[in-house]
Amino acid sequence: MSHHFEIYKDKAGEYRVRFKYNSEVMFATEGYSSKASAQNAIDSIKSNGPGAEVVDNS
Repeated sequence: MSHHFEIYKDKAGEYRVRFKYNSEVMFATEGYSSKASAQNAIDSIKSNGPGAEVVDNS
């Protein structure tokens, strides 16, 4: 699989989500106290991400 979301537990015991493309981490989320909240973050990105605008602050 060349790209995927990954839910994992960090050292503090919080759940985090990262998105990997060709084994490279493209982004990671904040920590969540529950696995369900991490899954909700993935669902939100999938639902809202395709239409998101790009803001260039450079």
